[in-house]
Amino acid sequence: MKLNKGKKISSRVTRHASRFITFASHNSNFNTMNEDIYKLEPSRIWHYFGEILTIPRPSKKEERIAKYIVDFGNSQGLETLRDEIGNVLIRKPATAGMEKIKAVVLQSHIDMVGEKNQDKDHDFDRDPIEAYVEEGWVKARDTTLGADCGIGMAAQLAILEARNIQHGPIECLFTVDEETGLTGAFGLKPGFLQGEILLNLDSEDDGLLFIGCAGGKDTIVEFPFKKETVPAGSATYKISVTGLKGGHSGDDIEKGLGNANKILNRALWNATAQFNIRISLFDGGNLRNAIAREAFAVVTVPEENQQKLADYILDFEKIIRTEYKVTEPDLSVKIKAADTASHVIEKKTQQQLINAVYACPHGVIAMSADIPDFVETSTNLASVKMNEDTIIITTSQRSSVESAKEDVCDMVASVFRLIDAKITQSDGYPGWSPNPNSEIVDITAKLYKKLFTEEPRVLAVHAGLECGLIGDKYPDMDMISFGPTIRGAHSPDERLEISTVQKFWELTLRVLKEIPVR
Repeated sequence: MKLNKGKKISSRVTRHASRFITFASHNSNFNTMNEDIYKLEPSRIWHYFGEILTIPRPSKKEERIAKYIVDFGNSQGLETLRDEIGNVLIRKPATAGMEKIKAVVLQSHIDMVGEKNQDKDHDFDRDPIEAYVEEGWVKARDTTLGADCGIGMAAQLAILEARNIQHGPIECLFTVDEETGLTGAFGLKPGFLQGEILLNLDSEDDGLLFIGCAGGKDTIVEFPFKKETVPAGSATYKISVTGLKGGHSGDDIEKGLGNANKILNRALWNATAQFNIRISLFDGGNLRNAIAREAFAVVTVPEENQQKLADYILDFEKIIRTEYKVTEPDLSVKIKAADTASHVIEKKTQQQLINAVYACPHGVIAMSADIPDFVETSTNLASVKMNEDTIIITTSQRSSVESAKEDVCDMVASVFRLIDAKITQSDGYPGWSPNPNSEIVDITAKLYKKLFTEEPRVLAVHAGLECGLIGDKYPDMDMISFGPTIRGAHSPDERLEISTVQKFWELTLRVLKEIPVR
């Protein structure tokens, strides 16, 4: 294959180089910690997943994992390119007799969401993931696992390495910064890829084959606040909402999960009216594409109302736990004495904050009229943060209908315009429209049934996939997305079902073997 609009990474190593040294080989403690993963089958995909776990790769900080992939490609003697935005592309020629088969692009993203429980000491910029095997699942200790999309990357590497599988020409595309901005897919240039079919390996449900996805957009809110002296005769308390499952703001938005920002704000709204509390700090949620799992507030309360506030929070916890008894059994709302606050925010701003957050929509806005049980439009109240003088609220909107996406963005913006906040909306990303005549979808669905004696479900997904952006650059690309079962993505409850990885591997190899000729 010829080079195309990418910088070739030179290498002096041979196809079977023995000097390829991975980041993982220098992290023997974590190799030992994750040793059960290396015993799983299929062995090569788990081998590479175990190595990926040792390499820190939060969004926008993917240089180490990119170098690992580039070094891997060079060590295998394969054509290895890196484009201007940082995406890595490795090309592998067809096996003997398969040269006339249509070229296939296998695609995943190399970054991961970094979320952890509050009491977990973990630095996603430096520390490897501590993974373990439990009851048929691979999990991480109080952090995200990074199976989204580490298991897709591992499959790509195992296929590139393999010498005993049949396939036509292959391109493995590893994109950067999918989780926080789809930067790699946005920056992908026409002509960089040569394949005709794309297998996106970033889906999270065995037995589901995805042929379309929602588009998305972010709405960011900023408004200033002034600090005031803590009222005389006040006591300081910290109110916390913890124990929520969180999860992916696309895949999990319809599951009735709690949003820590909304729950905390509800408590603060009532406590302001009843006990004259003043807010010093509101800190809830973290990531734009994750449902807020934890939220915290530091408040002051007149000393004569201390016990009343404590009793109210105790009763509030009982009420909210009853409301979420099915979906959030570990929900906790607590109050405890805190160090004396240095300031409170002015009363007018406090009222604007708690009223606007209360009014801001969160969750499913509309279900699809065309596809049964499919979320069409949703919005996520992702985070509420405060710096020295500004409150910053991050929200994200999704829809498979472009006009509805714009409508829900405007709905959220309108709430905060009532308090004269500054509103910034991202350019967003397009959805991926299903192709009812897709050849690769037909092939994959038939092979899934043949291999596993069950019909797969073919549908669209409410989460955003890079397929929409790739399809914009390559409108003739025939695309499908599938993967093993991942639960709790974007939260410390993330887990990967071991048995479905075997099925994912078998299906991928069989699809590659059955790709038709050009």
